[in-house]
Amino acid sequence: MAGAEVSCYITCVFGLFSRSNHASSAGPGAFGKFTLHELIATGGMAEIWLASDAGGKQFAIRRLLPDLRGDATARKRFLHGCDALKQCQGHPGIIGYYEHGKIDGLLYCLLEYVEGASLKVLYARQDQVLLDNVAQILIDMAEALEHVHESGYLHLDFKPENVLVSPNAAVRLVDFDLAQPISEKPLKIGKNPGTPTYMAPEQLSGQPIDRRVDVFAFGVTAYELLTYQKPFAGETSTEILHAQTDRTNFMSPRMLNPELPIGLEKIVLKCLELEPNKRYPFLSVLVRDLKQSLYL
Repeated sequence: MAGAEVSCYITCVFGLFSRSNHASSAGPGAFGKFTLHELIATGGMAEIWLASDAGGKQFAIRRLLPDLRGDATARKRFLHGCDALKQCQGHPGIIGYYEHGKIDGLLYCLLEYVEGASLKVLYARQDQVLLDNVAQILIDMAEALEHVHESGYLHLDFKPENVLVSPNAAVRLVDFDLAQPISEKPLKIGKNPGTPTYMAPEQLSGQPIDRRVDVFAFGVTAYELLTYQKPFAGETSTEILHAQTDRTNFMSPRMLNPELPIGLEKIVLKCLELEPNKRYPFLSVLVRDLKQSLYL
């Protein structure tokens, strides 16, 4: 795997999309029982290394940046993401977790190494892997998200950047830093983390949320993959929320891509309903309808 491809893989998988002013740690070499080979990316909170164990097996190691060791908020968020990912194991559509802990005073998470690129990258370059396998990718994404819910979590950051696709079109859902346990009552989040483009109206407006916000995010992602446009335009959360609620300029998927099956369009539109009660209540129902519509 070429260095640029490795960098793309790591950056896409773990959400490190911008360079950080934080200092990175020392260079390649021993890190506990692992060997660090290359610093691939450094983001706002963590750095990603290509690593191997004594047997030569490759891993991705995510480490909290050294100058954040004293930041309680950063440590808590890092560990929370590790714990959530650990609880959501047991499905081929979830990035593999091995362990997390502390070595030489640095928090780390040992993860599966998979060659591939994010859906965002595949979408941007109109990659043949996406074009040839979009139907199966939609189903696999929905099944991975269904597993997250069955494991007791909301993902809360479902978007093309957080879906890794291998060269043979195998899907891995990644980045669980924002995941929250599913509660009996709708969840009230004080702050509004996530990416506004993929957030449901109730989330953008600060209302209590439940698993149907992930359904909405899936709908936005599916719409984007099928039409090469975002359903609700806007540069700010306010503008996006206005587009979601007004819908004067909203275009149905088949208006942009007439070749889409009518059944698939209905599924996407149901995911994007303004009112949560009109969306799919469970991912299992969404998966069922996708399979029926796409004959897979």
